[in-house]
Amino acid sequence: MDDLKDTVALMNSADYKERFEAEYDQLNIRCAKLKQMIARYKAGGFDFTPACPVELLQKQMTAMHEYLNCMKLRAEIEGIEV
Repeated sequence: MDDLKDTVALMNSADYKERFEAEYDQLNIRCAKLKQMIARYKAGGFDFTPACPVELLQKQMTAMHEYLNCMKLRAEIEGIEV
């Protein structure tokens, strides 16, 4: 999935495995967008001065990757295809 809106149907599913897949996809999408933002920030690609320091965004990225790794392990244990 490439966009958060593509995950809406799965997020509304009665099946927890489908909701899990949607959450995993959403986190992947958000990680990719944050990675792009950090790269752009470092390259000076904004026409404004961001209020948030890049170091904080990098900490956020680290936390998101840790969460993604937890989700991968849980998916393996629970037999969820991600």
